[in-house]
This record gives sequence, structure tokens and C-alpha cells, in this order.
Amino acid sequence: MTEKVSAIVYCEGFFGEMDGKTANGLARHSDKYEIVGIIDSTKAGLDAGEVLDGKANGIKIFKNTFDALEGTEDSVKYFIYGMAPLSGSFSAEDSSVLFYAMERKLNIINGLHEFLTDNKAFIQKATECNVQLHDIRKQQNSNQRNVFKGDIFKVKCPRIAILGTDSAVGKRTTSVIITKALKALGLNTVMIATGQTGIIQGAEFGVPLDALTEQFISGEMEKAIFDAWKTKHPDIMILEGQGSLSHPAYLSSCFIIRGGQPDAIIVQHPPKREKLGDYPDINMPDLKEEIKLIEVFAKAPVIGITINHENMSDSELTQTIEDYENKFEIPTTDVLKFDCAPLIKKILEVFPQLNDKIA
Repeated sequence: MTEKVSAIVYCEGFFGEMDGKTANGLARHSDKYEIVGIIDSTKAGLDAGEVLDGKANGIKIFKNTFDALEGTEDSVKYFIYGMAPLSGSFSAEDSSVLFYAMERKLNIINGLHEFLTDNKAFIQKATECNVQLHDIRKQQNSNQRNVFKGDIFKVKCPRIAILGTDSAVGKRTTSVIITKALKALGLNTVMIATGQTGIIQGAEFGVPLDALTEQFISGEMEKAIFDAWKTKHPDIMILEGQGSLSHPAYLSSCFIIRGGQPDAIIVQHPPKREKLGDYPDINMPDLKEEIKLIEVFAKAPVIGITINHENMSDSELTQTIEDYENKFEIPTTDVLKFDCAPLIKKILEVFPQLNDKIA
């Protein structure tokens, strides 16, 4: 694995919240960057791990870029825009912060739909400061125009999709944790990233699906999986989900299922969330109905449930896990509060051929 490079993550006003999901994910895990600080003046002085999970991880939250860089002696090379607003665009304040970061000789990592490399002012500033602009969602070449070919049926290892009942419920985090747990057993495991955060975190295989033309999304999903199969010959693959199948605003789940043809699904759900994130007038789907929809659409079973514990007390969480296991008769857990052991056990039961490959 290549050595990590140091980075700070900008998440003003949103760290630990839904629109700060890119920063949240990077604070928890990154194969590519050593996160040395988060910028959010509303939580300055706190530990990022404490804010997210109640456990310190040594990543400090700073008031601004100047404070975050103090004492680093030019060791920090990257400035990551860590928010994912529904608009997909930068505010005027964001732009000024990015200009200052470039003046401090930081390369910019951008995951939004608004591309810095299409903006003359940003291009000129980057040239003046001798830094680089990286637009994660921008199609870098014409090769990201693969239609579905059927190559997915040549992939002979199990594929498990981590889907959910809404956006920003923890599907990527659960995917990372399950992938790590399977690797710890000695299984050759590959996670397929499907969003900008997974790509920024350093996933070897994947593509931000919502940046692609609709005609090619299923094909690009298939290609990412087939490339991983040809390159790594994994024992099992974990497919990161996006949005939800029932969500009226997002189609990514449809293409993940169509292009990825998962053999089984794990569903992530926030029991206390009453309205869809970013859509305060739309009710959350019923978990039972979402599972039914997924199983009909994917023609594959839901084998586990993972809970997002937002706004839940420990006693509510424990009771909900017990209730769901009784109601749905499949393992249920919160992978951040507890662990994913019940899910790993179920995976090995559903795919017994994996037991022979455990180190």
C-alpha cells in the first residue's frame, strides 16, 4: 500500500451531520489520506472521533484553515472539501476558503458536481499557486461510457450489497467495517465504492455513479466489479449502496442492483429518522416495505439489518435490535456501537464455500 499523504478536511457547520458525510467518513477511515484535522468552527477544539462515535481518534477539529495548518511546517499537502450539500454547489464562503487554501499551497480535492477545473478563476488561481485541482466526480475520459454487457455473470464470487432506507444512513461505513472484518478472517475481500467519499477514501475499485450519464451507470457498475474480479480474484465482494431503492430523488440503488447483480443484501436503517434527509415533507419508508421492495427488485434475499443509532439511547438501540431480530428473523446490529460479528456469521452461513477459504 502506498504511503498516506497528509490532508485537512473542510466541513464548516456540518461535521457529524448528514451533509458532512464525506468528512465524517474520512475521519473514520481513509486508505489514501492521513487526516490531520477537520475544519468546523462550530465544534472547534473537540476530537472528531468523540463527536462522531463517542471515542477519541486523535483528529482535532479546528476553527479555520489557518489554525489547522499552524505548526504543520508545510507537511499538509491536500485540502479536502468534506461536505455533500443537496445543491451540489459551492457557496460564496466556500469559494473564498478554497482560494485561501490554494494560497497556502494546498492541492484541492473536490467531490461536488460543480467542477473547479471548469472555472476559469479557480484554474488561474491554481496555476498561480502551483497547486492541483482534483474533481472526483468529473469524467476524466471517454472510457466511462460502458454499457451493460453481461460480464457480471462471469464473476464467480458472492456479492453482497449494503443498501439502505435513505441517503446518509451509514451504508459506506458499514461496507468498510464488514470488508475489514472479512479480510481479518483471511478472506480476499474487495469493496466496490459507488460514491465520491469512497473514492476519496482510496477505494481501489469503483466509480461515483451519480456523476455518470444514466445510460452508462449500470455498465460502469458492472465494469468496476468485473475489473476487480479479473485483477484480484476475490473470495467475496461488498458493494457500497447509495440513497435507497424507494427514494424519489435517487436512482443509484437501481443501477447498483442491475449492474452488480448482488447475491444478498444487508439493509441499513435509522429507526428514529421520521423524514427523508433533505426532504422534510416526505416520510421515511417502512423498513418491512423497503425490504420487500428490495427482495422483489433484486431477486436476492436480505440477510441482515444494520442500524444507524442517530437520536437513539443505548436502551432504545438494544431493544430495537431485539425487536427487529424477532420480527424479521435475520441478524441485526449497530456496527459502530457493537460490531458486525452477527452479520459475518450469517454471511458464512449463506455462502458456506467461504469457510474453506478462511485462513
